[in-house]
Amino acid sequence: MSKLSKTFLTDQVLDFVADSITAQGYVLLEDFLPTDLALELSIDAETLSKTKFKTAGIGRNEDKQLNNDIRTDSTLWLTKKMHPQSTYITLMEYLKQGVNQRLFLGLSDFECHFSHYRRGDFYRRHLDAFKGRSNRLLSTICYLNKNWKSNQGGELVLYANPQDLEPLSKVSPDFNRCVIFLSEVFPHEVLTSSSDRYSIAGWYSLNNNMPVYVDY
Repeated sequence: MSKLSKTFLTDQVLDFVADSITAQGYVLLEDFLPTDLALELSIDAETLSKTKFKTAGIGRNEDKQLNNDIRTDSTLWLTKKMHPQSTYITLMEYLKQGVNQRLFLGLSDFECHFSHYRRGDFYRRHLDAFKGRSNRLLSTICYLNKNWKSNQGGELVLYANPQDLEPLSKVSPDFNRCVIFLSEVFPHEVLTSSSDRYSIAGWYSLNNNMPVYVDY
């Protein structure tokens, strides 16, 4: 594994992530990435959004559909063929290994995409795991917004369960902040943004041959 991964995802950070997921099902990390990498990803997202991003849909493959009543953002999947995207994916794979070693979750593949919310964009309340398929276990969101202000909106709102109306946590999309949470547990939404808002949303899928030991 790269020296970069070991430098920024230290044992202390990995222990904190694992302990927080075990205790409460989610974790918030500040200054998550090396600053230079976060800046490169921010520039990459902003540049590519002008020509490469596509309107986001609901569902996957043959079930995928567009629904502007639910979400209005646009996305682009990251690839290992391009820097700095490849470096980000490498770091997230190292994070996966660290969490698996500590929690025996059996996380396997990692997939992620850039997200762009323009002025007025939103994503209504939803769960990341697809109905009837336990293929996503951990969700990750890394924010790429320099000098974000509280009046610009765009917060991620987590709910403890589908019945709750009061938020469990509200996360501002501040630069280089990362939130990780159990995909099947927490309904969440993205509030309307009043400015261009960029992030990387990712998911670790579950290896169904492995038992899951998180007691939450």
